[in-house]
Amino acid sequence: MTGLQPDHSPLKAWLVLAIGLSAISTSVLFIRWASSAPGEAVAVWRTVFGALLLAPVALAKARPEMKDLSGREWALICVSGVFLGLHFVTWINALYFTSVASASALVALSPLFLAILGYFLLRERLSVRETAALIVAILGAAVLGWVNRTPGASLGPDPVVGNMLALSAAGFVSVYLLVGRFVRQRRSWLAYVAPVYAVTALTTLFVALVQDVSLLGWDWEVYALCLGMAFVPHLLGHGSVNWSLKYLPASSVGLASLGVPVLALVWGAVAFDEIPSVPALGAMAVILSALAMFIHSQRNARGG
Repeated sequence: MTGLQPDHSPLKAWLVLAIGLSAISTSVLFIRWASSAPGEAVAVWRTVFGALLLAPVALAKARPEMKDLSGREWALICVSGVFLGLHFVTWINALYFTSVASASALVALSPLFLAILGYFLLRERLSVRETAALIVAILGAAVLGWVNRTPGASLGPDPVVGNMLALSAAGFVSVYLLVGRFVRQRRSWLAYVAPVYAVTALTTLFVALVQDVSLLGWDWEVYALCLGMAFVPHLLGHGSVNWSLKYLPASSVGLASLGVPVLALVWGAVAFDEIPSVPALGAMAVILSALAMFIHSQRNARGG
C-alpha cells in the first residue's frame, strides 16, 4: 500500500498502531496475574469473553456477509479457529513455565513459521535474504534454549517446557494466519474473525474438558482478568492493528510489531522482577534482528 486513505493522517494511523501493539503486549500481565487458575481455564474464559464481546458488533455490521459464507469458507474458518484456540492454550501455558521475555521472543517467530508453511504448502519461494534470516532466527532460538538450560540463567519453573510451548504457539498461530489469507481475500475482517473467535472458544473449551480442567470456582479476580484480557489485547489490541493495516504498509506494521516482545520484556522486568541474563538478551536480540531482516526482505521483494 503506497498511500493512506485521504481522511486519515499517517500520524493518526501510527498512533492507533502504537496503542494496539501496547495493548497486545499487556497480555503477559493479565495471564500471569490470572495464573492461580490453570492455563486451559484462562484460555477458555479469554476466548469466550472475546467471542461474546465481538458477537453483537458482528451481528449488527456483518450479518449479511456471514450468512453468505460458502461451505468451503466455513470449513476454512473452522480450521483457522481450531489452530487459534490451540495457540491460546499453548501461549498461556508457556507463560506459566518460562520467563515473559523468552516466551514473547519465541512466539514472535510466527512470521518465519508462516514462511515455512507457505514454502511447503503453497510453493512460495524464499529469497536468499529470507532464508538467511530464517537460519539466523533458528540459531537465536537454539541459543536461547541452551541459555535457558543453564542452571540459574533463566526464570520460570521449567523454561525448556515453556519455550517449547511458546514455539508451538508460534506454529499454531501461523496456520491460523495462513488459512486466514484465503478467506480474507473475499471477506471483511469482521465477517471472518467473529465466527473464527466462536470456533476458537469452542476449541479451548474442548481442550479444557478433555483435560478435566475445572472452569468454575476460581477467585472472581481470575474472571475479571480474563474479561480484561478479552477486551484489551484481544479486541482493542488486534482490532487497532487491523485498523492500521488499512492506512499503513503491512511491512511497516510487521516491523513495528517487533516492539511487542520488547514491551513484554519491560512488563516482565517491572511487574515480575524478571531480568533476563546477558546471554538471553543477546539471543533475543538475534531473534528480533532476524525477524526485522526477514520482514524487510519481504517488503523489498514485493515492491514496498
